[in-house]
Amino acid sequence: MRYLFLLSMFLLLLNCEDKQTKKKTTDKEVIEKPLKNEEEPELSNTTPKREFPKLDSRSAMDFFLEYNKHHKENKVRITTDFGEIDILLYNETRFHRCNFIWLAKQKYFDGTQFYRVIDNFMIQGGNSDDKKTARKRAHIGKYLLPPDTKRGFTHDRGVISMPSSEIDNPHKLASPYEFFIVQQKGGAHFLDGDYTIFGHVTRGMDVVDKIAAVETDSADWPLRNIYIRKVEVIE
Repeated sequence: MRYLFLLSMFLLLLNCEDKQTKKKTTDKEVIEKPLKNEEEPELSNTTPKREFPKLDSRSAMDFFLEYNKHHKENKVRITTDFGEIDILLYNETRFHRCNFIWLAKQKYFDGTQFYRVIDNFMIQGGNSDDKKTARKRAHIGKYLLPPDTKRGFTHDRGVISMPSSEIDNPHKLASPYEFFIVQQKGGAHFLDGDYTIFGHVTRGMDVVDKIAAVETDSADWPLRNIYIRKVEVIE
């Protein structure tokens, strides 16, 4: 009987997962949220010629280890519909820094959105319900990054961190295509130890606050799409 009761409670919680209120969401994990219209894309004849290997979780670490030797950039600028956000990326979390720099140079983030926004918590970006984004991911590859949470960084207001994958993921492997910026006053330190912090905002927290304040639906999606127009490496 106890087994049946626990099983029924698990199924009930599973059904309610997508119906959480904003208050409940702030107490939950920051994950790569599956999108309503996201499908496995068909690669067309217009797919760009491959200039780099298609990555998977086994090859990604070696790829970024080599990439780190030749690419030391650590400053990026995110241009949004609300203005610019400048970010300093940390050398200590080198795989996550390299990943973000590399994706920016591949123009992956251009045209994606801040698709999950919770005022006084965080803004999450790097995905879109546009099939172009899914095609970009299919071309780059499907991979995860291991957590790197013991560098002494904490989820203070203004840090940029990497959500974990939506898949069954007890080790909090990071979803490399997405990121979130902590907007919460006083920080969101209950996230410490679970998610990899790999930089912080140096200019544009007023833009972060404007994005966080927009009206959203029950799934925390802004009622009016907030696009990331481009992410560029500035130094």
